[in-house]
Amino acid sequence: MTAAGVWTIILALAYTAWLVVGGRIMVRRQESGKGGFFVGGRSFGPWTVAFCITGLFSGSSYIAIVELSYRTGISAVWYGVAETVQILLIALLLVKPLREKLVVTVTGIIGDRFGRAAKAIGSVITGLTFPMYSVATTIAFASALHVVTDLSLPLSVAATAVVLLAFLSGGGMRSVGFSQTMNVIMIGLMFLVGVWVLLADPGFGGADGLVARAAAAPEMLVLSNAGVSLIVAWFGTFIINVPLAQAAFQMSMSARTPEDGQRGLYRAAVLGIPLILLGVVIGVAAALVQPGEALPLVAIPEYIAGVVPPWAAGVFFVGLWACALGWAGPCQFSGATSLGRDLGSALNPAATERQLVRYTRVALVGLTVVMVVFALLRTEESAWWNVMAWTLRNGATLAPVLAAFFWPLATRSAALTAMLAGFGAGMGWYAASGFHATDFFLGMHPVWVGMTANLLGMVLVTLAQSGWQLVAPGRARQRGVTAVVVAVLLVMAGAALWPWLVQFGLVGLVMLAAMITVFVAVVLLTEGGGASRAAGGGPDLADEAVPSRSEPAT
Repeated sequence: MTAAGVWTIILALAYTAWLVVGGRIMVRRQESGKGGFFVGGRSFGPWTVAFCITGLFSGSSYIAIVELSYRTGISAVWYGVAETVQILLIALLLVKPLREKLVVTVTGIIGDRFGRAAKAIGSVITGLTFPMYSVATTIAFASALHVVTDLSLPLSVAATAVVLLAFLSGGGMRSVGFSQTMNVIMIGLMFLVGVWVLLADPGFGGADGLVARAAAAPEMLVLSNAGVSLIVAWFGTFIINVPLAQAAFQMSMSARTPEDGQRGLYRAAVLGIPLILLGVVIGVAAALVQPGEALPLVAIPEYIAGVVPPWAAGVFFVGLWACALGWAGPCQFSGATSLGRDLGSALNPAATERQLVRYTRVALVGLTVVMVVFALLRTEESAWWNVMAWTLRNGATLAPVLAAFFWPLATRSAALTAMLAGFGAGMGWYAASGFHATDFFLGMHPVWVGMTANLLGMVLVTLAQSGWQLVAPGRARQRGVTAVVVAVLLVMAGAALWPWLVQFGLVGLVMLAAMITVFVAVVLLTEGGGASRAAGGGPDLADEAVPSRSEPAT
């Protein structure tokens, strides 16, 4: 074990112990309150929300950007820009409406609108995809630990999973709030060490500095070097993910007021900017100083450890640990909330809040095991797990969430069909792609295929079941007709530009855009007829007897 490895182990153990012990102390000092385990008693101030969101999104972005910039240069900055746009859209569009509905999870939204069966299916899919996100980000710290200690990557990920269980099971969302605040502080220290590394080697000026090295590799300075299709995919994925960002919802819904939640998100967007820029420069510097490594998340720790003293390298690596925990902690907790609280209430509608908390703690243990199993199955590429998680979760839940918000005509059978169609189509397309992280069948990302099938299933089954009728002439009909025209134009443009779309990998995105436009048109042009309730559009007696689970019962 290297000297940097010794420092990393000592600092990581001390920091982790503080997260576990300090978090429990902080939780015990606060009142539990209504919904305390799931939404922190709705007591978070704007800075706590800001730290929660910064740890969640900016920490994960930093890891992704460092890896991407090693391969593609400064074009990786678009990943951070896309995620920042997502944060701002959540603040602008969703915080107040979701708070009015007392929403906690995406699967809760689906269940309240489409019944217990839809809630159960959505909960299982959502719950099992969150450990995929957790593994994807944890690989970064595991890679650093592997470099400086020779511990295996799966063992490092397994250790992370156990730590997450230790501090999440005690205090729920309040533990998340405390740990995210500490993670942002630790990430700040990592930022300072990162600046030190850049100034020390290669530096910015001189014949061997960063500027001179970059001039010898001009492709690293091209903003489109990652590829137009990939950059568009980042923006498309993050924007479409806005109504599905369950972990971010839980954090912002824990604020004292909707306005505090919005302020926290705005502050998080600002706090993330320097971290995004540092990730780009660190990745590019590592690629120029130590090029040719097959695994960037191994090359970068080697670069860091070779530049600064061991203790400083240890601080940097524990900062990566904080980034991993900042993403994986909320993901594990949110996934456990879906599996424990939402699936539990779907199977046991009479469950009390105490029972739902117990179910969630059991789910945390189960997801810890799942995360370790995932790590044993594949630990080489964080991108692989992200693609899998995006495809399965977004492919299953996009249409039901949109319909819950905007389409009263949508039926329960349509929601179930949409979830299964999207899940199956996305998984099938990924399988046809050989489960490759970047090279997809016919050049189409599986998430576009899954979401297109998801929306198509919702539209077709609802129209077949609901006894709909065309809306009366007016503004809604005019907008609906406009949407139909736009959909036709998108299809025609897709056909005319097919070779160009194939070349840049944009076929799937255009296909999804056309399907979203069709969905908008159908929502605007249809309204319920007399048969809609009988066809399954309204609540049935069994579900009317079940209280809403958007807000935990007291």
